[in-house]
Amino acid sequence: MEIEKIREIVEKEPDEAVSEMLEGVRERYGEVPYILNFMKDMPDLLIPKVMYDNSIMREFERLDPRTIELICIGVSSAIRCDHCMKMHIRVAHRLGLTKEEIFDAVLIGGAMSNASVLAEGTRALDLEFNGSKPECDEDCDVCNIGPGNNGNGCKVNNED
Repeated sequence: MEIEKIREIVEKEPDEAVSEMLEGVRERYGEVPYILNFMKDMPDLLIPKVMYDNSIMREFERLDPRTIELICIGVSSAIRCDHCMKMHIRVAHRLGLTKEEIFDAVLIGGAMSNASVLAEGTRALDLEFNGSKPECDEDCDVCNIGPGNNGNGCKVNNED
């Protein structure tokens, strides 16, 4: 969100700023999410939340709105937030995404959620039954991605 836009919002009366922000959300989504309606009488919380959300999800120039909604659907599925998922499915449908495209996002979210459960569970089992953290080949392409592995192979085994 541009600094000038933030300055304009902050200089308005709280009720006017809230009303304007909620109308912008309604224009973007076709509805105002329950959470924002709940917070409408709390401008000190609502205004920064909407500004933060806008900076990430509504004013992105690197991702288009359809992709953002698919990400929201996948994440909502993974964290099992029924309310978020239903709202983002409605928004995606209004944006012209097909049932199949939306379902693909749900499947991806489910696969990531499943992987998270398995990763935590198998590590806990290794720790309990083997008394150590899982080992990984120091040439492991997954563990050696990016900074932070200190050249010691698997980041799981690094204590930093």
